[in-house]
Amino acid sequence: MTGIGKWVRPIALWAATAAAASAEPEAVKIYGSEAVRDEIVVRSTTDIELLEPLLRAFAASAPQSLVRYEQWNSNPLYADAARACRTGANAADLVISSAVDQQVKLVNDGCAQPHWPVADEPGTGPVANWRNEVFGITVEPAVIVYNSDFVTFDEAPMSRFDIIDLLRPTESRFAGRVATYDIQASGLGYLFAFLDSQQATTFGSMIEAFARAGAVATCCSAEIIDGVADGRYLIAYNVLGSYALNRAETADNLVVVAPSDYTLILRRAALIPKDAGNPAGAAQLLDFILSAEGRRLLAEKHLFVDVGNAEEGGVDVPLATGAAVREIPLSPVLLVGLDRQKRAAFIDLWRSTFRRD
Repeated sequence: MTGIGKWVRPIALWAATAAAASAEPEAVKIYGSEAVRDEIVVRSTTDIELLEPLLRAFAASAPQSLVRYEQWNSNPLYADAARACRTGANAADLVISSAVDQQVKLVNDGCAQPHWPVADEPGTGPVANWRNEVFGITVEPAVIVYNSDFVTFDEAPMSRFDIIDLLRPTESRFAGRVATYDIQASGLGYLFAFLDSQQATTFGSMIEAFARAGAVATCCSAEIIDGVADGRYLIAYNVLGSYALNRAETADNLVVVAPSDYTLILRRAALIPKDAGNPAGAAQLLDFILSAEGRRLLAEKHLFVDVGNAEEGGVDVPLATGAAVREIPLSPVLLVGLDRQKRAAFIDLWRSTFRRD
């Protein structure tokens, strides 16, 4: 029986305490024939529906392979990969995560094996590939999203400075209605926030404004964006443009903004663990993802986002003229934020600033 796209089982996310995260995937789906023994186990933070067209196409092009796709949250995925690296047990064949700093750490700790792509089409150099062991497979901006039913054009935040101004009045109607990631629960949220703290002159003012106005820290991309679409939040800050653009296809009131002061660009990172049971299958799938066809299928789900000058037209997310685009490199520079003491201090600052939803 052919089981392309067959659901195996949804798995409820659980937490023993507020700080604990699931040690299991949120959901699992099979692509390919169940009669095939050449199984490729993929553990990824990407929502299944976003990668489904690509996984279906790969299964059709590689009938000898079956893909078991497991959707995880970023922190438990990293913990699982690190444990597999230490023990050699139950390793995935391919690990894909938006928390690219965690992926770089896995490579730095000797947890990945090298691969030389058939076609390294996304680009060359440290942004797209580090040591031929971790590969940037997408192009996704960190964006601001707002609900146009409740936020007028004149109020619409185009930058971090605008968000600060909206939250500054004592009786701001945006109080308690601005949301971003809970960095304690989201590896991606932590990465974006830490990079802001290093790069943005506005970071101190943003933290003060968030604290004063009761901004909400919550999880995760889909939940935050859905909250804006239904009016529970008016603005979302630092969410992934891919999720926002996909949701905007069915929510006319969602507006996606590339911040005009600077826009961070993330390349979701893929690696083949050193103890992968099927590294050849993982390499075949990775090559398909990196191919022109793979990129086309990723772009259909806004995982390859065109961020460009608003005057040029034809871009997914217009960027103000002269605004900076800052690529997040796949390199050891990302390890700074994972230093235990720095991370603990930063999370303490965040915890004291936000109410958690």
